Amino acid sequence: MMQKSFCYNIILLVTVFLLVKEVSAQNVPVNTYSTKTWYGPPAPPFSPVLNKDHSITFRIKAKNATTVNLLFGEWNIVPQSLTKDTAGIWSITIKPVQPDIYSYVFSVDGVQTLDMNNPVTKIGTQIYSSIIEVPGTPARFDEVQNVPHGVMEVRRYQSTPLKSIRGLNIYLPPQYFSEPKRSFPVLYLRHGGGDNETSWSQLAGRADVILENLIAQKKAVPMIIVMTNGLTDGTWAGGSTPEGMKILEDELLIDVIPLLKKTYRILPDKNSTAIAGLSMGGGQAFVMGLHNLDKFAWIGEFSAGLLSDKDFNMDALLPKIITPDNLNSKLKLLWIGCGTIDPRYPGHLAVIDQLKKKGIHYQFHNTPGGHEWKVWRVELAGFMENLFK
Repeated sequence: MMQKSFCYNIILLVTVFLLVKEVSAQNVPVNTYSTKTWYGPPAPPFSPVLNKDHSITFRIKAKNATTVNLLFGEWNIVPQSLTKDTAGIWSITIKPVQPDIYSYVFSVDGVQTLDMNNPVTKIGTQIYSSIIEVPGTPARFDEVQNVPHGVMEVRRYQSTPLKSIRGLNIYLPPQYFSEPKRSFPVLYLRHGGGDNETSWSQLAGRADVILENLIAQKKAVPMIIVMTNGLTDGTWAGGSTPEGMKILEDELLIDVIPLLKKTYRILPDKNSTAIAGLSMGGGQAFVMGLHNLDKFAWIGEFSAGLLSDKDFNMDALLPKIITPDNLNSKLKLLWIGCGTIDPRYPGHLAVIDQLKKKGIHYQFHNTPGGHEWKVWRVELAGFMENLFK
């Protein structure tokens, strides 16, 4: 009887197993997934396309648009019309351009838009434009080259005057790691209105790349570059009024400089410390540097609107500071620079005329161009070549 029961149980288990197996097989979906198409040749680039002769082809899909223009460059921009094909793709090939870094946007029925097929953009307080780089032969001074490279770090800190957490970018040269017992001079580099602490390290700014190339050519001293946020409330006025600049000056002196001296191998003396900036940041660098001649021996100002204003009064803004006895013995370099077709250029000429009459030592550098990054990259390269020597 027990043997019969045992055989029955075995038959039942086998039957259940076969039924479960059959049902499971019926419920398994058919796998149609395939990666074969992944390994074909890549699709040709859509936009932008840099041609061998340095002409550039731009395209945008806008089937229902009636007019599309290309706005190419940063200064004295002339709209260029695109042509539409039967598929609703608009295109244009512009004439060959010189090796450089260029900004551009499309205007579709009067509305500006980025090139959505190009992930490289210029950003600050907003997204401004798409970017295309045209390499040079030999490579440009601001082009990534096969030289030793440093490291860009991002840090956050508590801003005492603004009562908020803020960010900064800090560039450490390759020698910071290859020479671990060495301390380095530092350049505090400030951005313009509408930008942020990342702007000098983006493709449009290239401060780190410029310095690496100069160091490799033995034209510049290895230095640390610190890039902070020069806005207090997101507006140009917040970084340009006397009140706004005082807040930013306090933040630099109370929060930023002590943090960096504590964290990094930075030479502490004034002769190893520089400050510079472009546009709004140029005005900040000029004022902060001259307010603190015990901390900065090198000051660079590029295209500042503050200095260019027809009503600018340096003696009122910096009382008892702009004198030869005070400045000439304390400053290693006062660098003034501006683009030759920038509306701020006449104001810069007026400033250097005042400095000349006062007997102040300075260097004035005019660069072909307007109020644009290609001018500021040149100015920065020249300034850094002169630092800490």
